[in-house]
Amino acid sequence: MSLETGLIGLGILLALLILRVPVAIALIGVSLGGIGAMMGVDVAVSMLASKPYDFLSKWTLSAVPMFLLMGFISYHTGLTAGLFNAAKVVFRWLPGGLAISSVFASSGFAAVSGSSVACAAAMGKIAIPEMVRSGYKPSFACGTIAAGGTIGALIPPSILMIIYGTFTQTSITNVFLGGIVIGLVTAVAYSLVILLVSFFRPDIVPRHEKGALDYTAAQAIREIWPVLVLGAIIFGGMFSGVFTATEAGAIGAGGAIIISLLLRRLDLGIFKTALLETLATTSSLLIIGIGASMFTVFLSLSGVSGAVGDLLADWELSFLQLMLMIVVVYLVLGLFMEPFGAMLITLPIFLPILDSFQVSLIWFGVLVVKLLEIGMITPPVGMNIFVIRGVAAKYASLVDIFRGVTLFLVADLFIVALMVLAPEFVMILSG
Repeated sequence: MSLETGLIGLGILLALLILRVPVAIALIGVSLGGIGAMMGVDVAVSMLASKPYDFLSKWTLSAVPMFLLMGFISYHTGLTAGLFNAAKVVFRWLPGGLAISSVFASSGFAAVSGSSVACAAAMGKIAIPEMVRSGYKPSFACGTIAAGGTIGALIPPSILMIIYGTFTQTSITNVFLGGIVIGLVTAVAYSLVILLVSFFRPDIVPRHEKGALDYTAAQAIREIWPVLVLGAIIFGGMFSGVFTATEAGAIGAGGAIIISLLLRRLDLGIFKTALLETLATTSSLLIIGIGASMFTVFLSLSGVSGAVGDLLADWELSFLQLMLMIVVVYLVLGLFMEPFGAMLITLPIFLPILDSFQVSLIWFGVLVVKLLEIGMITPPVGMNIFVIRGVAAKYASLVDIFRGVTLFLVADLFIVALMVLAPEFVMILSG
């Protein structure tokens, strides 16, 4: 009866998600109903009373609001505004230099944001108008920024990676190190796509851009030194062991506030806006985490996790076959679910299986984040596409932007294949 209840619960959860019921409500509702049916209402209510505290009391989760606050303050006070111009100093001599600059500027923005959506929105407002003026096809310009925004969840401090590390009890710092490797590989791969398009289709990406900005390295450093200082403090301290990834969030938020005050860019109105955005985003993420922790208990008590493991054992899947299955699952979920929900719904099912295959949870965390970020630019619910549509509506339609990311999606699939076939590549920095 327990296994039957678990399978019914999975079916109900899938139906609720298809009906667009909020992920947190669906997870909590199915978990409470399932445990209540198996063990009684009193046990379900007892879990509702204890599980939220058990999840939220984890010290590592305090990094989430701190890194979010750092990102929102940096954005609203303009600390990141010079990243695109600074990147142009380095890459403007290349064919497609503006597009390549936007990709690497996205990587820099990610270092003080941790959010794919924020990264796409910020860079879209700055880069798309200039790229179109320089002769880029609008759909490709928008697609480049949408794809570049996905780097925001790979380069630390990635909020997705913090949640993953907390949920799986894995070293967040080591997951961050793997994220740096794949984030930079992604930026290079996107740049190669731009160079190839420039070579074969100069009507889409001009080889010699019109009206290139005469911008010096000295000017670039003057504009981006706050980001350089913040990045040096956070990454230097975190990866040298001076402080943990959790402590780095508080230090980064404090650093962003102090630098903004010194530059006289932070006032009470901006601080209030950043604080409210931090609270809203943190709340929406953590309630999904609460639902996922309850769902894990439900799957365990019902025996679904064990049954899935036994089924796969009977199939005698190889590592590559297992990874192919998991990759397909995440790519499909990415078509209609936002990343946090997709990750936290699947981890309770996949973790016991990964344990039996002795898969590194550090490597798997980076792979999951990469797969989830692919979902940010795939139809019909690619969140980054809608963000770019919102900031660049006069340049391209939704269909045009989806077309503009096609080649970047192909590059992403090659990167995923590299990660699966050569897992040690992801672990270069973390050992």
